[in-house]
Amino acid sequence: MVLLYVLAFIVIVILAWIIAVSNRIKVMEVKIDEASSSIDVALEKRYSVLSKQMDIVKGVCSHEQKLLFESIKLRQGMNFDEQNEAIEKVTKLANGINALAENYPEIKTNENFAILQKSVNDTEEHLQAARRLFNSNVSSFNQYVVTFPNSIVAALVGKQQKTFFVADEQRKKDVDLSMDSVSNN
Repeated sequence: MVLLYVLAFIVIVILAWIIAVSNRIKVMEVKIDEASSSIDVALEKRYSVLSKQMDIVKGVCSHEQKLLFESIKLRQGMNFDEQNEAIEKVTKLANGINALAENYPEIKTNENFAILQKSVNDTEEHLQAARRLFNSNVSSFNQYVVTFPNSIVAALVGKQQKTFFVADEQRKKDVDLSMDSVSNN
């Protein structure tokens, strides 16, 4: 009778251990899924933020380029009276630019480039952190499911090692931050 109790106790302990290991594996898988989702969020953020910021910079550059060309055109091939008239137009234009800059101080090319650079750095750091978290969770999971005796339970519930994050070709591509299309706007 005592032997029966001892065997029942051993079976209960083994079952409790199997359940505990199985639950730990499930929790670790949830962490991996969460970290994978964080990578997707970071990639979306990178594309969205950098694309929008680049559009702003391109627009401001295009606007400033247009103003510069217009002021140069005004001065070319003019007689004295036309130059005086052009000076008045340029003065009005400059006052308009100053008023625009006062009302919208963020519309300044050099500041937009600085903001773009900071955005690039911030989003890349966020993305790298998400990738590191994912790979860290995968590493913990893999270590857990290959170590004896956890490997027995992992095999029983059909769990194998997970693959570390490796970006596919589409995700490796950065957002196009070239200024080639500025003059085309």
